[in-house]
Amino acid sequence: MQSVQLNPNAAAIAESELVLNPDGSVYHIKLQPEHIANDIIVVGDQGRVQRISSHFDHIECKIANREFVTHTGTYKGKRVTALSTGIGTDNIDIVINELDALVNIDLATRRHKTEHQSLNIVRLGTSGSLQEDIPVDSFVVSEYGLGFDGLLHFYDGTFDADEEALQKAFIDQLEWGNVLNTPYFVRSSNALMEKIGEGMMKGITATANGFYGPQGRVLRLPVKYQSLNEKLRDFSYNGHRITNFEMETSGLYGLGSMLGHNTCTVCAIIANRYKREYSKDYHVAVDELIDLVLDRLTS
Repeated sequence: MQSVQLNPNAAAIAESELVLNPDGSVYHIKLQPEHIANDIIVVGDQGRVQRISSHFDHIECKIANREFVTHTGTYKGKRVTALSTGIGTDNIDIVINELDALVNIDLATRRHKTEHQSLNIVRLGTSGSLQEDIPVDSFVVSEYGLGFDGLLHFYDGTFDADEEALQKAFIDQLEWGNVLNTPYFVRSSNALMEKIGEGMMKGITATANGFYGPQGRVLRLPVKYQSLNEKLRDFSYNGHRITNFEMETSGLYGLGSMLGHNTCTVCAIIANRYKREYSKDYHVAVDELIDLVLDRLTS
């Protein structure tokens, strides 16, 4: 997607639109500009923040509000932030907009800054594989996010040609109707993806707006699109295939691209939906992925 430009001449942003706490921190994540590093690892699980920061040489600050837990410190001498987003693209909408506000809006004057600052934001998550050849406890890096959530349709963004081509191919191949949200594709930041995901399996990550029905799981409620996972598994366009399912990447990639930040998702595969297998202890794989991401992000 194409990024929007800062407009220092724009009117000051109203208090109702950019909400600040009494201490001057942004409303939900409760952070001030000095609390974040340029390199940020976002995770869904609050407990995973502690697992990441336990590797830090030094922790500068620990701040928590609701599901948003932030630890900033240094790893091998380089400043890093670990931040939990909670589950879903609705929370990603909050986190990415507020992180951007911390670096690209003057919170005192409520105006856009004159110079843009680009953050490196890596999502370190867990995910379910849709393909037989992607085993449990392996790692996948997301070349594209496929959004079923509808979040980006609320923003006036412009998709790139490759993203539009993937969308058209997907709608045609799956005979996607009007009952569900219009899907969209967003590409990762290539340089960051190559740096973080070197040697990992690469593919399209489908972002669902729920864990059960939207990912084809049936407990007591029947699903409307009963063959969804099979059709996702069979999708192919110009060598691209859909590798895994999770709940945040499309929002991260879309908002990150529009706001001019570098974004990448890497996931530990904890379930194989094709084989109906689940990891015996996915924490081992997650800890290995934490080590890998910290080393690569700070190198």
